[in-house]
Amino acid sequence: MLRAPKALLHDHLDGGLRPSTIIEIADEVGYAGLPSTDVDALAGWFRESADSGSLVRYLETFDHTIAVMQTAEGLRRVARESVMDLAADGVVYAESRYAPEQHLEGGLELEDVVEAVNAGFREGEQEAAAAGTPIRVTALLTAMRHAAKSTEIAELAVRYRDRGVAGFDIAGAEAGFPPTRHLDAFEYLRRENAHFTIHAGEAFGLPSIWEAIQWCGADRLGHGVRIVDDLIVRGKPFGADVAAAIAADADEIVLGRLAAYVRDTRIPLEMCPSSNVQTGAAASVALHPISLLKRLRFRVTVNTDNRLMSGTSMSREMGLLVDEAGWSMDDLRWVTINAMKSAFIPFDERLAIIDEVVKPGYDALAAAR
Repeated sequence: MLRAPKALLHDHLDGGLRPSTIIEIADEVGYAGLPSTDVDALAGWFRESADSGSLVRYLETFDHTIAVMQTAEGLRRVARESVMDLAADGVVYAESRYAPEQHLEGGLELEDVVEAVNAGFREGEQEAAAAGTPIRVTALLTAMRHAAKSTEIAELAVRYRDRGVAGFDIAGAEAGFPPTRHLDAFEYLRRENAHFTIHAGEAFGLPSIWEAIQWCGADRLGHGVRIVDDLIVRGKPFGADVAAAIAADADEIVLGRLAAYVRDTRIPLEMCPSSNVQTGAAASVALHPISLLKRLRFRVTVNTDNRLMSGTSMSREMGLLVDEAGWSMDDLRWVTINAMKSAFIPFDERLAIIDEVVKPGYDALAAAR
């Protein structure tokens, strides 16, 4: 899997730090709140907390990563290392998202945060190219659902869109914080011809997806896994027998109006198998709805979400889909091209990566089999 070219659309910068970096920066800035200062023990703690089934423990993991991302130096280092780690995993294009508003406790301004992260991304790209693993990385600026900075962050994304920022995102708890609370931000982005994605359809169901698309006009859906709630399989709702539904033939499935709209208009779904298993959105990778949605020709993509918390990588996600869900290399090629088609960069740049990197890379792998 390592040699397969990969495209990544849904990866949180504050969810992908190296444990060793967390420990070193914590020592430099005087942060004493880490559960361990042993690299292996800390990595295990992050994974166990994310696997615990406790939302409180899961969210606590981000308290520690964000705590060491409050200086320009720390942000720059984390961004650079993230690019290097992705490139070493065979990722050729990535959109990395983060919330600038969460990195102001050390006195930085929003612009300082964006410029530090952008500088780290450019350094990482240069180092990756020198190492023979070229990659392109762009940023998505995230606003938090429960806060009131979405319009300000949207304006920031537009201001920096020709300087390494590809788009906008909102994240945080879906229940109780619908995307329509941020309509001003989305209307501004649409007036400015700017791209945006919305976390929807992970912890909350079809109403969240419907609002993200029909009220807010999202270009893509972050996760979107609950779109299967709008499928009728052999006369029963998808959730009545998930295993049977996953194995069903396309002609045994009826799409509801919303699911049909998502498929017909090719709205990309940023799906994150391991993360969805951790959060309870899927029972296992084998039973993850991504396989059925792939078979129904939804525009699905494969992503990591939070590499540290899930102990994962793009190679691991792809390997799990092959080993546990029966995917082929042709399937992986297809979802990689889906991701590049859905990227927030200009069409000609997307096409160049598909034609010059992705397709030749998979053709070489096929020839070697």
